[in-house]
Amino acid sequence: MINQTSLPKDDLGHVLNKTRGLFKNAYKKKFFITGGTGFFGLWLLESFVWINEKLNLDASIIVLSRNPEIFKKNNPYFKKIKSVKFLKGDIGSFRFPEGRYHYIIHAATDNNPSSSPLDLFRNNINGTQRVLDFARTCRNEAFLFTSSGAVYGKQPFNIPRIPEDYFGAPVTININSAYGESKRVSEFYCANYAREFSVNVKIARCFAFFGPNLPLDINFAVGNFVRDALKGGPICVKSNKRVYRSYLYSADLVIWLWTILFAGNTNKPYNVGSSKPCSILELADLVAEVCSPKVKLRIQNKTSNNLKYIERYVPDTDLAQKELGLRQSISLKDGIRKMINFYRS
Repeated sequence: MINQTSLPKDDLGHVLNKTRGLFKNAYKKKFFITGGTGFFGLWLLESFVWINEKLNLDASIIVLSRNPEIFKKNNPYFKKIKSVKFLKGDIGSFRFPEGRYHYIIHAATDNNPSSSPLDLFRNNINGTQRVLDFARTCRNEAFLFTSSGAVYGKQPFNIPRIPEDYFGAPVTININSAYGESKRVSEFYCANYAREFSVNVKIARCFAFFGPNLPLDINFAVGNFVRDALKGGPICVKSNKRVYRSYLYSADLVIWLWTILFAGNTNKPYNVGSSKPCSILELADLVAEVCSPKVKLRIQNKTSNNLKYIERYVPDTDLAQKELGLRQSISLKDGIRKMINFYRS
């Protein structure tokens, strides 16, 4: 049995309780995952190991990684887990492992701000095509692609929650739209492989998330605010503009992803995230409140509150709720408390 995890055991138990019935389909099955060492991937990987052992599934998983030795050095307990193997390779050119793989999760993505827009665009598209080619050769049962809410482009200020049938798009002549465009093209590849090669594609359009193991030193507002709070404050907020996001806790995230993999409809995108909007200023204040003793806020660039437009990045999740019974079960406040406790321990 796994005797160590990097993630809270109560969260892994929560994932098990919410997905137990789905994993009956995983008995003695083989999984393959890209992006298994990132934020999404580690949560998927550790929840897989936890569920696999608790339910005696005798399943196994291969993790594609460019640097598996570095990952195992940072997470040494994986060296002893027989159900997890690593395949060294690049997403765009990895060699296909032999045999049948029943479930494939493509969670790798290039969203590195240091990548050129063209390299980012190419890497994401070529990687998706390569994994889809692997899926059609290994007779897989289901293929999960983690897409992004960025496929919708800028959310109109008069649409409070953006649904899957909104057909907006990133601006094609804006090179900063490379990430969203790459996800759109990748979804196009998924749709074609579903039609031409009968790959059972499932698509999760992911929005904003937080939780243990979220990096604190890159451009994620929750991570930056928690970092500032843990240092004793002040929490630095860049401005008081009316910018709204929504945040789903990572344990809920993987519940949604496992559910879409096993039970989602073929070639049908589902928004994944919280539908409860929160302004950046409200988020900072909530982190400050939860981080006892309460720390102060510092707003760097104050602007007029009489702004004509509101910037939003908030999904409508009615489809996932109605078709798959998915809900946000951990509140933003409780999730922040869990995240702070994780980094304090």
